[in-house]
Amino acid sequence: QVQLEESGGGSVQAGGSLRLSCAVSGSMSGITSMGWYRQAPGKQRERVASITSTGVSNYLDSVKGRFTLSRDNAKNMVYLQMNSLKPEDSAVYYCNYAKIFPKRHDIWGQGIQVTVSS
Repeated sequence: QVQLEESGGGSVQAGGSLRLSCAVSGSMSGITSMGWYRQAPGKQRERVASITSTGVSNYLDSVKGRFTLSRDNAKNMVYLQMNSLKPEDSAVYYCNYAKIFPKRHDIWGQGIQVTVSS
């Protein structure tokens, strides 16, 4: 059974940095994706960054150049380095591990709050 545990959220002023970490226990077969989503109050959950097991990465346009997704396979960790944070980055961030082929199946972390003040 796959489980995800996030850490590293918190409060920071605009222009600051945070690094989110996600510890992954277990694995899924097939083509998979790992990454981070976020959901702000009153808004839909959106994908921030992800990378597939085939090496294809995607970033939300508004975070390109500021956020970096990385993974340490030896430690079963996924990281999201967030620089130049803006108030609009404030949200609950969720680590995601998904089997995307042949059939989608998502595993979510519990979510972690990121608050950026102006």
